[in-house]
Amino acid sequence: MFLLEPVKTIFNLQVLATSSKQVYQRLYGDNNPRLFIYWTSDAYQTTGCYNLCSGFVQLNNKYAIGATLTPTSQWDGSQYEFTILIWKDKGTGDWWMQFNRELIGYWPSSLFTHLRTRATEVQWGGEIVNLGSGGYHTTTEMGSGHFPGEWFGKASYMRKIETVDGSNTLRTADVSTAHEQNCYDIVTSVDNGGWGRYFFFGGPGRNNNCP
Repeated sequence: MFLLEPVKTIFNLQVLATSSKQVYQRLYGDNNPRLFIYWTSDAYQTTGCYNLCSGFVQLNNKYAIGATLTPTSQWDGSQYEFTILIWKDKGTGDWWMQFNRELIGYWPSSLFTHLRTRATEVQWGGEIVNLGSGGYHTTTEMGSGHFPGEWFGKASYMRKIETVDGSNTLRTADVSTAHEQNCYDIVTSVDNGGWGRYFFFGGPGRNNNCP
C-alpha cells in the first residue's frame, strides 16, 4: 500500500493487482488493468477511498488516476514497465507521487496521523480476494497467471525496489514472503546491475495443488 513508505519501484505490466495497478470489475465495470491509488488514515475503519475522491490532490493531467494502463506485457512476448516513486516532503509533510518521472500529485499531511512524521512499514506484491465460495479457492489469477519460476517474459515482476530514508537517500529494500504458495508464489533476489532488489511473483489461483 502506498500509505506505508516512500518507495521507488519499477513494475512489469502483466494482468492483475499490485500496490499501484489493479483489475477490479465491480468498481470499473471491466477487466482492464488500471493505475489506482487508495488512502486511509485509520486502517480502513471509517476513512479512505479509491482514486480521485476527497483527499488526493492531482496536479498533472497527463495521466488519469483510475484509467486503463496500456500497453501491457504479453506472456512470452513484449514486456513493458512503469516506475512509481512516493516520498514525504520534509517541509510540508505531504506525501508526493511520481509516475514515470512525472509528478502526479500529493496526499496532504492533514489526512494522516503518524504518517505526518514518518512511515514504519512497506508492502509490495500481488493481492487477490478469495471468498472461498463452495469451500474452494478462487480461480483469480495473480500477475500473468503463471508462477515466478517461469521467470522473465512469462511471470510478473517488480524490480529496483527501494525505500527513501530520513535523509532522502534511496535504500535497497528487504525481501518478502508469500502466502498460499501452491496458489501463488514469489522468488526474490538482488542484482548489482540495473535490477537492484527484485522479485517475480504470481500464479493461477485454483489448481490441482490449490483446491
